[in-house]
Amino acid sequence: MGVTSRRCFSSLSFVIVIAMIGPALCGGTAKASEPTVTVPQYNLYFGDLHSHTSYSDGTGTPDEAFETARSAGADFLAITDHHYLLLDWEWADILRSADDHTVDGEFVAMAGYEYFLPGINEVNIYGTANMPPDAGLIPEAYYKGDRMTGGSFFPWIYDWIAQEPGAIGQWNHPLSYGCPVCWDYYQFDFWNEERDAAMGMIECYNWGDREPSYIKALDNGWHMMPTATADDHYGEWIWGYEMRTVLLAPSLTREDLYDAMRSGRGYATLDSNLRVTYTLNGEVMSSVLSGGSTFVADIHIEDPDGTAGDTITFVEVVSDGGEVVGSIGGDGSTALDWTVTLTSEDASYYYVRVYTESGAEGLPGVTAWTAPVWTGN
Repeated sequence: MGVTSRRCFSSLSFVIVIAMIGPALCGGTAKASEPTVTVPQYNLYFGDLHSHTSYSDGTGTPDEAFETARSAGADFLAITDHHYLLLDWEWADILRSADDHTVDGEFVAMAGYEYFLPGINEVNIYGTANMPPDAGLIPEAYYKGDRMTGGSFFPWIYDWIAQEPGAIGQWNHPLSYGCPVCWDYYQFDFWNEERDAAMGMIECYNWGDREPSYIKALDNGWHMMPTATADDHYGEWIWGYEMRTVLLAPSLTREDLYDAMRSGRGYATLDSNLRVTYTLNGEVMSSVLSGGSTFVADIHIEDPDGTAGDTITFVEVVSDGGEVVGSIGGDGSTALDWTVTLTSEDASYYYVRVYTESGAEGLPGVTAWTAPVWTGN
């Protein structure tokens, strides 16, 4: 794989302008038959998509959670209490509280729940007021050798999310637990197009590194974005936590954020305000290109704090199987612009991994992971 690169260090705009295609010019005059086409611009919105209250195994109320997160400077917060612990009135109150605390352009409150898959793991589900049937009501798993077949309940949950209007799924804390056969969500088996559309996110960081599972899911064909969540059970809701999920959306509304989540358009960061933009051949992260062998990645990173601990030390482009196909070191500053040309006929995706001087416990220097751009190959 060939790699060529160009870099410079500069300040970043806080708004992502993907592209603007103006009218064609002829003799200095715009042709009336070729109208202006403007591609929507995306802003960066910071928040957390996994938190709990006393309605399951956390503390405090939904109202307190949303108010605390907003006062801490978050753009959004999702409450995701465990579905099997929620009483009907508690779920209704979470829905009510999310509506009461959402102010377009200022703060988005989301109501979700964490759905337990016995012996497997958990998934967060957002965007619907309905809950799937209890997993115990779904038929027993059927096995062929050590592989669970499509007749078992686990792929059924993907199908339920796919058919439920508005629903969005997230794989939670992969590698945490699961039976030997179903370890790591059955190795992210059971892909199809409808299920792929249902699952928009995977926790790349939840009190530990989950990136190997992110790569495994990508390699199995799933299209989604990585998230970094606090999974808070202690009534802190953003306060005291650095990890954030960042969503790219035209505006701060629930509809636009849900669209970003569903599309997998965003990134995970362990720094509360690290700003990352990444395009491949001019297309924003989560896009799917039409194939080819030469791809130009434009990467722009900035930490607005400008403090020593936020120095950008290293940036990598990662492809299939977790292979690092391009890298560059920082120059001791907190901003970096890098353009790199990647040459491959086989790569199916590229995403960006960012290192800073601070990093996180157990992850020396690793600070952020973006959603990929898929090549279409």
